[in-house]
Formats: sequence, structure tokens, C-alpha cells
Amino acid sequence: MSGVKQRIAKLTQPSAWVLEPEAATFAPNNKWSNKDMDVVPPHLRTWSSWDFIAYWLSDAANVATWNMASSMLAIGLSWRQVLPAIAVGHFLIAIVITLNGTIGAQLHVPFPVLNRSSFGFYFAYFSIISRAILAMFWFGIQTTTGGECVYQMLKAIWPSIQHLPNHLPETASITTSAMMCYFLYWLIQLPLLLIPVHKIRWLFNIKSIIVPACWLSMFIWALAKTGGASGTSIYSQPATIHGSKAVWAWFAAMNSALGNFATLGVNIPDFTRFARSPRAQYSQMLVIPVAFTFFAFIGLTVTSSGYEIYGKGYLWDPLKLIDQWDNRAAAFFASFSFALATVATNIGANSISCANDLTALAPRYINIRRGQ
Repeated sequence: MSGVKQRIAKLTQPSAWVLEPEAATFAPNNKWSNKDMDVVPPHLRTWSSWDFIAYWLSDAANVATWNMASSMLAIGLSWRQVLPAIAVGHFLIAIVITLNGTIGAQLHVPFPVLNRSSFGFYFAYFSIISRAILAMFWFGIQTTTGGECVYQMLKAIWPSIQHLPNHLPETASITTSAMMCYFLYWLIQLPLLLIPVHKIRWLFNIKSIIVPACWLSMFIWALAKTGGASGTSIYSQPATIHGSKAVWAWFAAMNSALGNFATLGVNIPDFTRFARSPRAQYSQMLVIPVAFTFFAFIGLTVTSSGYEIYGKGYLWDPLKLIDQWDNRAAAFFASFSFALATVATNIGANSISCANDLTALAPRYINIRRGQ
């Protein structure tokens, strides 16, 4: 018993958490670097062109992309104006991502290290902290979305969860069932955070197969239910603004699409550092605009079809649409695909990025695994 107490007491000392520097570290001490910030050794450079394609298919297939077009339609643009805005915005950010990614693929170091070349060792902390805070916010938002996916999965198995008493006050802005599903999703997500970055590509590969297959199934279902594209109201809905207002609205929509993954335009070296060669990540230039435009088109079509089928307004949140289904098996598997989509996006766009930032803030005590 005394041995256990001694071990616990030891863990309260800062020295117990110091990371031992690697023998091949590029920094003179662990004040500025550690193993996860050093140049990636050749045997860990495992990401191929397909892995980067799968990564972006993974990030494109998420709830945010599904309802991206909603805000653009809401300001008065037609779908014929919305899709080019999405395509152009993502093409522009694809250029930035590929160029910044090339630096990471050539030097094999993460964003915080490259950031020091522009801002210096100390001023770099400002941009690193800013990026980390943003990732934390989005991590919480995506986890909340994942909790909604878990709720729909549980509802498909046990419909009685809809009648679970709510013991939280209205000011909490969340119900007991939603809080339970949030923590369940968080527990599901936790072990996936322990996978090293050079191996996490397999999660993106799996998601790039399962989730698009589900989305295409929903797309076909929507067209079959409404008798084809002619049965969806959005395709016959004209623009409600014209002239200079339409031009400025189009540029605002393009800017919204461009900003969707602008943060990854900055810290994409966190992933391209694991590329087998700089050429391996060039595929991002094409896959980003194509994937995001295609998935936004699917979201647009299915949402419009849902309006015709259920007559409850435009259900831009796909989980609200799934909530209307009577087929419990279909609801479960569709919700599962969105849960998988959300967890992969959360890890790829938020968790790993934040972990690299926290590693740069305290490399003596924090590595990527501890940062996640």
C-alpha cells in the first residue's frame, strides 16, 4: 500500500511528467522540441497519394458540408449560383493547402516548427495559441454533433429513449438524453485519439468508403421518393436577388466556402510531414474542390427532397431528416455513418492539430498523445 502511495505522490511532481529527449533530437534540449516535433524519420513517412485523397473525402463527408448550401440559398442565391461558389472557394483554398503542404512534405516538420520561421520563436506562440483555441472550440462542436448521431442510433434500437425524462433545467440548453449521448460519443472517440498520426490514415481510408456509400444511398432514395430531380423544389427555385446584390452575395458565399477549411490551409504540414514524397500530397489540389462540391450537391438534393416528402420545411441537419424515418435499420446505419464521419473529421481537423500546437507550447511535458 505504501508503494502505491509513493507512486501517486511521485506523479504530483512536475519532474515525473518530463519527456525524455530522443538521442537524435534536432534541438539542443527539450525546451524547444521533442520527438513529435522533430523531423519525421523515413520509416514513419507512410502517407501515399491515396491516403491524402481518403483524408479529404473523409473531411468533406461531414454534417457541415451537407448543409453548407443552406446559408447560401438563404441569402437569395439559386442552386446554379451556389454550386460554383462552393467549387471556386474550395479550389482557392486547395491551392493554399497544396502549397503549404509541399513545405511540410519536403521538410517533414509540423506547423508549429514552420511557424517559427515566419514569426520567430516567441511571437509564434500567438498564432499557435490562436489555432489551439479554435481547434478546442470546434472539437466541442463536432463532439456535440457526434452526440446527436449516437442519439439517433440509440433511438433506432430503443425508441423509448425519446421518452427519457429530462432532469436538466431549460437554462442548460441541453436535455438529459442529449447529455448522456454526448458523453457516450466522447467515450467512443477517446480510444481513437490514441492512434499515432502515421497510422490514423487507416481510419480515413475506412471512412472514405463507408460514408460516401451511405450518402449516395440517401441521394438515390431521395430521387426515387420524389420522382427525380424534377420533383425537388430547390431546382426550380429562382434567385431572389439580382444585379450587384447577387454579385456581392456570390462573393460572400465563395468566401464562406473558402473559410470552411482555411485553418487546415495553415496547419496542413501536421499531416503532409508524413508524406512519402512531396508529390504524394499534390492530389489535394483536385480532390478538395471536387469532393466538397459533390457532397454539398448531395446535401442540397436530399434536403430539398425531404421538404417534398415530409412537408416540415427544409431539414438542413441530416440527423433531423433521419429522425423522420420509420425504417429503424436504415436510421441506425445512416446515423452510424454520420458518427464515423464526425469522429474522423474531429480527429483530423481538430484533435491532431491542437495536439501539435500544445506540444509546441510545452515540448518538455507534452507530446501529441498527451495533447490529444
